[in-house]
Amino acid sequence: MFKFLRRTKPEEPLIENDEALEASSEVASTQNDPQKILARLEWTVIKRLDGQLQGDYRTLFRGSGMELADLREYLSHDDVRHIDWNVTARMQDPYVREHQEDRDMTAWFVMDLSGSVGRSEQLQTKRHLATTLVAVLARILTRRGNPVGAMLFASSPQKADVVIPARTGKRHVLHLMDRIAKSVAPDKGEETHLGPMLLQAQASIKKRSTVFVISDFISQPGWEGALSQLARRHEVIAVRLRDPIEMNLQNMGLVVVQDAETGEQLLIDANDRGFRDRFAALAKEREEYLLGCLTRSGVDCLELQTDEPLDEAILQFIQLRKRRGQWATGSASANAHREMHRPSGVH
Repeated sequence: MFKFLRRTKPEEPLIENDEALEASSEVASTQNDPQKILARLEWTVIKRLDGQLQGDYRTLFRGSGMELADLREYLSHDDVRHIDWNVTARMQDPYVREHQEDRDMTAWFVMDLSGSVGRSEQLQTKRHLATTLVAVLARILTRRGNPVGAMLFASSPQKADVVIPARTGKRHVLHLMDRIAKSVAPDKGEETHLGPMLLQAQASIKKRSTVFVISDFISQPGWEGALSQLARRHEVIAVRLRDPIEMNLQNMGLVVVQDAETGEQLLIDANDRGFRDRFAALAKEREEYLLGCLTRSGVDCLELQTDEPLDEAILQFIQLRKRRGQWATGSASANAHREMHRPSGVH
């Protein structure tokens, strides 16, 4: 991911965008206390989301939130949605799945805090957005007695810098926020590769959990298989952090861009319409590839943009999952009804 720099005149030294840096410093100075941040969020985002979620947070964040306990023959009062069609086909009689609800819902945050996440042209960086999201979700879950843990990857994708065991309580949420704030990516480090991060998460998280993979997904290719493996065992939600400039390059003249992870610099002419069109085409191609990977892995994606309110994005995601669940339920019920009432010998 490139960080945009500028030159005021050809002979002047390379400088960063002064106004953005000053504003970011001012924001950081007032928002670096986890307790104050959490107190502010309690009265804004968390309070609003609590009213929307009510008792549905298990379903929204963890699919059914149930573990398979047993299989038995179908009875007339059973919900056809619980029929196991594979077993039914083998046994020649309808069988239903019985589930046992877990006592708690453990959530894990697998966080990519590499260079591209920590830098943004917006006053709210992707890193700040990620920290706020974790604070909000962790507080909502722990208030209901559900433990949350985190794996933080900042200096290298090969091994987590910090693994915070899953626990409950407000003090634990504050500790989590503090450790995220102290995890800093090096000025020049490795390019992001999500594959090793996801594989380590799969090896480390033993109990079935809800796993939030938080990243901008600007990564070396080859992580798709690891995500699919993780999603087979856990309920995985991809949280994608986005900066608007990643999709559309503005007409800003001659600018120097710097790779946020390797430090490599390039001079580009953003006035060139053809260059901007190629930039947009590549961004669209990357977007389609990413969404395709997530769809094939069976992973829902929560999109968070640095210039948009966090609570609005979460609520839109919640509503989308509700609608998708309703559509799936209606479709499954209709298909099951047709199968159950299909005349014998008709295929």
